Amino acid sequence: MNIKTKDVHNQYQGSIHTPLLWLKDTVLGLEQFVFSKKDDTIFNEVLPSNLRLGKRVERFVSYELRQDDAIEILLENMQIQDGKRTVGELDCILKKNNTPIHLEIIYKFYLFDERVGTTEIEHWIGPNRNDTLVKKLTKLKEKQLPLLYSEHTKPILQGLKLNAEEIKQCVFFKAQLFVPYTSEIPKFKLLNKQCLTGFYIHLPEIDKFTDCKFYIPAKLNWLMAIQTQVTWLNFDSFSRQINTLVHEKKAPLCWLKRPNGTFEKFFVVWWS
Repeated sequence: MNIKTKDVHNQYQGSIHTPLLWLKDTVLGLEQFVFSKKDDTIFNEVLPSNLRLGKRVERFVSYELRQDDAIEILLENMQIQDGKRTVGELDCILKKNNTPIHLEIIYKFYLFDERVGTTEIEHWIGPNRNDTLVKKLTKLKEKQLPLLYSEHTKPILQGLKLNAEEIKQCVFFKAQLFVPYTSEIPKFKLLNKQCLTGFYIHLPEIDKFTDCKFYIPAKLNWLMAIQTQVTWLNFDSFSRQINTLVHEKKAPLCWLKRPNGTFEKFFVVWWS
């Protein structure tokens, strides 16, 4: 297995083993899609090297869905057009045990900041603070899922011999969650605590890890579990690289190897 193939395999494994962001109850009325999983599957499709993380996850989920004999995928990544204008995209319409389902697929990285908002949902923000969980949930509820009922979607559904009113709507929303270093772990009432993946720190705090080793994976490899057989950086090399990234207002995901041989994922953020 060459390096590129191995990376894609590890990304796929990381994606399928990431837990759903919530489980039994709905969040803002959004229901998670659950199906039979086969964790031992090997992803054997070829992906374009420039396929960004979100689209890559959609391909991984599609592949995973097709392993379930109860599921039939009817369409994927269908752009809805109003003339020459694209009004949106349907991620997936499938049948599970002959029940038609419109499925939207989401994979996110969120950091906990209790200064933002007042509720559990509002406290989770993107690494660069330009994205929030509540913003994404609202977009799903108010824009992405209602697209199913658009007049511009109707001809596509007619081609599938489906009626929008008969189609169930679900999301497949996975996430890796990170909390401030040394802070108390927040209470998880709505969200799935199993999504808790690591911590985040501000640049001055890296001095607490002078005796550790580090690795800064490419963004596509944020999906994967920590790989131990990589070229680890010492503190000085890591410090130089991370300073450059942070001063460019980038918040990279990093891997940490402690002297005792334990590993952790963490973000270094540029904001205070």
